[in-house]
Amino acid sequence: MHPIRFFATRPRLTRGLVGGGLIAAGALALGAVALLILLWTLPLPGSFREPDRLALAILDRDGRPLAHRGVSPAGTVELSTLPAHLPAAFVAFEDRRFRGHPGIDPIGIARAAAANLAAMAWREGGSTLTQQLVKNTYLTPEKSLVRKAQEAVIALWLEHHLSKDEILTRYLNAIYLGAGAHGVDAAARRYFGKPAAEVTLAEAAMLAGLAQAPSRTAPTASLEAARRRAALVLDAMVETGAATPGQAAAAKAAPAVLAEPPVPPAATAWAADWAAAEARGALGEVSGSVAVRTTIDPGLQATAAALVRRFLADQGAKAGAGQAALVAMRPDGGVLAVVGGVDHGASEFNRAVQARRQPGSLFKLFVYLAALEAGVRPEDRLEDRPVTVGDWSPANYSGRFHGTVTVREAFAHSYNAASVRLQEQVGRDRVIRLARSMGIDSPLAANPSLALGTSEVSLAEITSAFAAVRAGKAAVRPRIVESLITGSGTELATAPAPAGDAAWPRAPMLDLLRAAVDEGTGRAAGLSVPAYGKTGTTQDNRDAWFVGFAGDLVVGVWVGNDDGRPMKDVTGGGLPARLWHAFMVEALRGGDGAARLPVAVLEDKPAITGPAEIIDTGTVEVAGRRLRLFGVSGTDGPAVQAMNDYIGDREARCRPAAGERYRCEVDGWDLSEVVLFNGGGRATPDAPAGYVRAEQKARSARRGIWAGDG
Repeated sequence: MHPIRFFATRPRLTRGLVGGGLIAAGALALGAVALLILLWTLPLPGSFREPDRLALAILDRDGRPLAHRGVSPAGTVELSTLPAHLPAAFVAFEDRRFRGHPGIDPIGIARAAAANLAAMAWREGGSTLTQQLVKNTYLTPEKSLVRKAQEAVIALWLEHHLSKDEILTRYLNAIYLGAGAHGVDAAARRYFGKPAAEVTLAEAAMLAGLAQAPSRTAPTASLEAARRRAALVLDAMVETGAATPGQAAAAKAAPAVLAEPPVPPAATAWAADWAAAEARGALGEVSGSVAVRTTIDPGLQATAAALVRRFLADQGAKAGAGQAALVAMRPDGGVLAVVGGVDHGASEFNRAVQARRQPGSLFKLFVYLAALEAGVRPEDRLEDRPVTVGDWSPANYSGRFHGTVTVREAFAHSYNAASVRLQEQVGRDRVIRLARSMGIDSPLAANPSLALGTSEVSLAEITSAFAAVRAGKAAVRPRIVESLITGSGTELATAPAPAGDAAWPRAPMLDLLRAAVDEGTGRAAGLSVPAYGKTGTTQDNRDAWFVGFAGDLVVGVWVGNDDGRPMKDVTGGGLPARLWHAFMVEALRGGDGAARLPVAVLEDKPAITGPAEIIDTGTVEVAGRRLRLFGVSGTDGPAVQAMNDYIGDREARCRPAAGERYRCEVDGWDLSEVVLFNGGGRATPDAPAGYVRAEQKARSARRGIWAGDG
């Protein structure tokens, strides 16, 4: 190189070296600061003691087992008490270099990174058993680089303070293995009906296979998936020498078999999760075994879970609805059943309790109740005409306005314009104060669209507001825990003090809620007994609701999609009202834990059940007996064949009523009301108001005998 040119470039080189040094120093300083922050925020217990954990036995209202949550009821199991193939299965499948690494596994991390890069997706994590213990015991589920770094630091520290056997013992007692089971002993008892000390090789392989995706591969959710995972574990055990090829082949030929669970997990999981969360909140730092006695009615719980699955399986795809939730409670807020979604195994998120969604017109309960409190009466007049508040103009769902209507009509048919006028008349602040006083804790925005339910609420809290109306109380809080009983036998009461009587007028609100079911948007929810409720539908049909009560059962239903995707013309008066009706019909039928709905029949005489044949539209033959229908003066002619076609081969249930007549129902539908609604007869002088309204509708529509009525 030419000497003049060399010396000419030397200052530039020096400046480059200085600049690079400054950058390196800055990077080191930032790294040191980051390390200090990381260490400062480590959530470490002072002496690395294993955090205390609860063993919760979840019981139904009669004290029968529903589920277990938390660690095994038997407590912590020691490694020395377990068969060698059980810890070996986890080590072989989850961390085969466990005995040799210092808490993190560079080889495993490199392998996982290569697999993820090849797949262009997150497929493997490379976490060691020690890291998994840290994540399950000391850290939150948050996924971030900071959390991953903290996980690695704590893992290294644990490895320095504990032996490998101590780490493995803690891991096996902490790992979540699905169906509410934390730890291998709880899981062995849950799935196989035996302690972990007695599991076979096939059973150990199945447990180890659950560690990576316990909710999705739990044998109670998918036995075949669990067995496929178990086969992979057995292959890993052969590769690591933890099992011989012959032992693995024998275990595959005779895979693990589930013990019969005491109750179907799908039917109880939502209730158990909610009860466990409430119990942990009430117990605070208490540890050990605790019996959680809930308010759950196992019969109604099973019915609710089955109906939600059935309705979504039959109608969900056509309706564009992927999820539904249901909560049933007593008027005092005691929860009898709760279903937080279609499949707990696929998603443990409880849409009845945790989700906040816009309630739509369901929120009009508070608007009209505030108006009644201010002196408005159901027969007063409202204007359902175009209205503008600020720069906002609400429209009715149908796109039409209805002129001057009564308050009852506006509520029953859910007229938006009239309801907004009413809200502005009584004041938004008054509506919000009333909603708050009745237990709505979710944020409420005092904007004009408040009346149309644009502020999000949970299904549980708004259903409890309807329970307050049913009970005539100022407020009702939903509760699922009746009492807590510690291992020493001490019972801790958890029921809140009851609220005082409501100051608002209850009777006219019942009038409005009854009208919504009898003649308004909630007709599909109608029962053979007085029913009260309200529909709710949000913009673009993203959420649909029906909440109401009959007898001493208050039930709320929500239908929608987790991502807020619009449904296909689903309204609160459609799928949710039908699901609500189906659930209430099952409750009406009685059985263990029946809802005890009142009926206008003579309860001291037995019901008559069997296939029904229509003699005339006021007389049926059931089980060889001719029975006169209550409230109907029947006719013969074409309506008789139409009624027989309607009933088909379905069973009728007829209960004695006044005057040697009977109230008969088929699939929950009152036959007398069906006859009158279709113009198949006339209402008798002692017919209840619902029957008279059914006749009036037939007359207005000129159906059946009213076809020629001018």
